[in-house]
Amino acid sequence: MSEPARTYNQEHVPRKYVQGRRRVSVYISWSYPGEANRDVTGMDNRYSTMTEVRRVLWPDYESPRFADPLMFQQGIAGSLELFFWAWVRFQQVIRETTGHEVPVFQRVDQAGFRLPLDERVLADADTLLVFGLDHMVTEQEASPEEIEAVRNFLEREGTCLIIGPHHDVGASPEMQERAMEYAHHGDALVPRQQRFGRYTRSLMQGLGIPVENRHGLRPAVMKESRRIAPLTVMRELDTRGWLAGVTNFNFHQHLPHYALTDEATKAVHVLARQPIDTSRPHPFTLAGNQEFNALVWMPPGGDRGGDVLVADSTVFSTLFGHDESLERFWRNIATAH
Repeated sequence: MSEPARTYNQEHVPRKYVQGRRRVSVYISWSYPGEANRDVTGMDNRYSTMTEVRRVLWPDYESPRFADPLMFQQGIAGSLELFFWAWVRFQQVIRETTGHEVPVFQRVDQAGFRLPLDERVLADADTLLVFGLDHMVTEQEASPEEIEAVRNFLEREGTCLIIGPHHDVGASPEMQERAMEYAHHGDALVPRQQRFGRYTRSLMQGLGIPVENRHGLRPAVMKESRRIAPLTVMRELDTRGWLAGVTNFNFHQHLPHYALTDEATKAVHVLARQPIDTSRPHPFTLAGNQEFNALVWMPPGGDRGGDVLVADSTVFSTLFGHDESLERFWRNIATAH
């Protein structure tokens, strides 16, 4: 009786605008069936099954809550459900901060309902998070109508788009390079090629956001505590205070580098870089890089009255833990003016 009753198959009830209380929404760019129905005999470009998760992380998920097939799905769908579990704390923090619920929309949900990114999602949102968790092979791509809808959303003063294409592991055709990447991040659940974010890439290109997700890099940790190493924060550029009181995000074994595709632009600010674990080689570190871009900001400009942030979806997840610094970042987002 400690948990409230859960509902399913409910239509979204639009939230009313209240000055000073941001309405935050999450849009997941995947087709849930497209991911859950991937051939489990395929080695690359799919999520793990829950059975594989249990095997690799044994005994963490051996309680009946996760291991009993009458309680939890054991295929790929089970792993997808872990994402939803891990976003709950973020939803709670935002609700506590703003007084609004945080709806989570899916491009195609478990029951096969398709929801393009349109006014049904955007009309009652002030801050929209788009999690780019679709494998490229599922061919999710933003339509011209969706791009225009988000452009119109960003014309509203005070809006914010937080977009997070996930990692891009194994892009190289060279097998030895893929093997090096795999050894670098050290996660047995990630295949040698796992390319994410076709939807978010197409959305960013359509909106003129000069950022591309590359690689899957293991962040450095502090040896004495095994906590993720602090971010290198460009506080002089953070005039909006997105990272006020924030020293670190959370640990994840393979995080994307958000490369600026137009290095000459002055409209984009890299606000935070994450030190990389250099004990294991990676083509990116062998090229002389010791940090990757973890947070990118495009302030309002031209016809765009809203902000754009680029940050990985794992920053909003507790799957690998969280702390006060991470929750402070969430609250900064919820209270941005």
